[in-house]
Amino acid sequence: MPIRLDQSVQFLRGVGPRRAEAFARMGVRTVEDLLYHIPHRYLDATSVTPIAKADVGSEVAIVGRVVSKAVVPTRKRLRIFRAVLKDESGVIECAWPGQAFLDRTIKQGQLLLVTGPVKYYHGRQVVPREQVVLSEPDEDTESEDFVSGLVLPVYPATEGLSHRQVRRLVAEHLDEMVGTVEDTLPGDLRREAGVPGLQRAFVLLHRPSAPGEWEGGRRRLALDELFDLQLVVARARHLAKAAKKGPTFEIRKELTSALKHALPFELTAGQRRTIREITADMTGAARMHRLLMGDVGTGKTVVALFSMLLAVENGYQAVFMAPTELLAEQHARILGELLAPLGIQPETLLGKLSAQEKAAVRERIASGGARVIVGTHALIQEATDFERLGLVVIDEQHRFGVEQRAALIEKGKAPDVLLRAATPSPRTLALTLYGDLDISVLKEKPKGRAPVRTGVRGSKDREKIYAFLKERAAEGRQAYVVYPVIEESERVDLKAATTMAEELGRRLAPLSVGLVHGRMKSEERDDVMRRFRDRELDVLVATTVIEVGIDVSNATVMVIEHPERFGLAQLHQLRGRVGRGAEESHCILLCDESAALLRLKRFARTQDGFKIADLDLKERGMGELAGTRQAGGFSLRYAQLETDGDLVVAARGAALELIARDATLSSPEHRALRARVERRYERGMELFRVG
Repeated sequence: MPIRLDQSVQFLRGVGPRRAEAFARMGVRTVEDLLYHIPHRYLDATSVTPIAKADVGSEVAIVGRVVSKAVVPTRKRLRIFRAVLKDESGVIECAWPGQAFLDRTIKQGQLLLVTGPVKYYHGRQVVPREQVVLSEPDEDTESEDFVSGLVLPVYPATEGLSHRQVRRLVAEHLDEMVGTVEDTLPGDLRREAGVPGLQRAFVLLHRPSAPGEWEGGRRRLALDELFDLQLVVARARHLAKAAKKGPTFEIRKELTSALKHALPFELTAGQRRTIREITADMTGAARMHRLLMGDVGTGKTVVALFSMLLAVENGYQAVFMAPTELLAEQHARILGELLAPLGIQPETLLGKLSAQEKAAVRERIASGGARVIVGTHALIQEATDFERLGLVVIDEQHRFGVEQRAALIEKGKAPDVLLRAATPSPRTLALTLYGDLDISVLKEKPKGRAPVRTGVRGSKDREKIYAFLKERAAEGRQAYVVYPVIEESERVDLKAATTMAEELGRRLAPLSVGLVHGRMKSEERDDVMRRFRDRELDVLVATTVIEVGIDVSNATVMVIEHPERFGLAQLHQLRGRVGRGAEESHCILLCDESAALLRLKRFARTQDGFKIADLDLKERGMGELAGTRQAGGFSLRYAQLETDGDLVVAARGAALELIARDATLSSPEHRALRARVERRYERGMELFRVG
């Protein structure tokens, strides 16, 4: 009886109930799951060297039986596991320094494949980089002839199911499993991306015949995964823009032109372009659902204000939601200054207001007396009603959960939505994280802002740095000093914010030093940052809690201790806290780790947040995508955004085109694809069952 992809893995030959339980612990429950349970690494056994020909100084792959083994202590108390391997040509010793635990897993009589360099220590000795058990002493032999000429897949395993057993089961059933696979990917997309058919991809992954051949199979699974994801976000974009007809605005130029003439500076080309993009959205027939992404200091607030005034001059209310009270106060102050020549005063709704003050503000909002509103989570509370909400601007959108954003949007009748993200993202990551949004990008900084001078220094320069802080303070300027940890620990030799705040208080006296970190209550933290903003403090010692924070144009120095502990994008965000005025600003990276110097000097040479984000993605990988997307998140098993950018772009284009033709994927030729999307992404089930 032929197997089916949806049948339980338990009923495959050689599995049974006990091994099925072990497979289930790894998320493998069906035959299809087993097919997608791909190796996490490969051992190159295409050229197995006979033991007799394993010469000192060479890199080898050898196969042999374990004829003896022992754990040997050294004078320096290092325990070395040693095993002697034998093949038809001879014997050789293998040594694993500091890995005595292998004595419990490597047994006499096992057939091992080991790869590594051959060294000389009282005779020839292999120091394995990797090893894999090919057969147990009491099992049918998996001979050297079977191994030679193969790239050996090594699978994720678990207790009761070794990688060797998984490999044997997959190898035994692979042809039968592959024969049942249906390829639902559009042929045009597959050809554009240059990836193999799905059946061929599984053969490349599970049975590669040459080193590196598996990469073609991985890219094919990555394209499937990215295409399914882009179908979900394209469907979300379709619903967000078309499900409800939002307000339609007209270009009146009453307030927007007045603001343009009243600005104390000239708009950059990037600001003018993004204002045009937003205006086109707001005056179009479809609802606006746009992300404004910009580097630090590129003037996103002014762009948002133009969009808010377009709503106001059309008789609607515009609301700006910030993640913290301190940021909301800052935005209210900046908007108030820009709107003062127009005779408009923003209304502010914060949690810290008294009950009486909140009630008065809410009454003005509900009656329509308040046209421009700034606030925090207090805006989404049930007691807050809007008279005619036309535009929602959400700052630092990643800091709000999906439900919180939705709660504010639901306060109006399908208002237009503008989300702001201060952290630049590489294009591939942006298309994945924000695929359901139209994206406007700001890169150019306003004239008059000098670049932040960035330098890498060592502990020997500490006294000079402290003297420099005192000099700047004498000129009336302020400084940040950032640490990676809050408190000192025996486990890591790092300077910490709490202890260094005390030390800096002594060493920088008579300067006033404040401290903020993530464990402080938000009210206490905001109070310290307000004091810094109001120049009551000269130096603010902090952790990365200030990464996205208040705008203090008087702060001109940023000192970052142990910068090797931060990602490049995070360092760029921290550096963005200074250089916000006309004064020359400095970012000093205090590092003694020679291995990190090249990376930090590369960072110091560029001010472009998008280039830095690209470097950061290549260096650190994409991390956990689901954590960034919050509720309704997505995780990628096969795609690697740092290298698969071409697949993201191809998948997005194909998904947008397909959703435009068949929004619910309900036509007969797309039903199998829709079923796959719904199986893979929980959010896909919701989105494709609407409309």
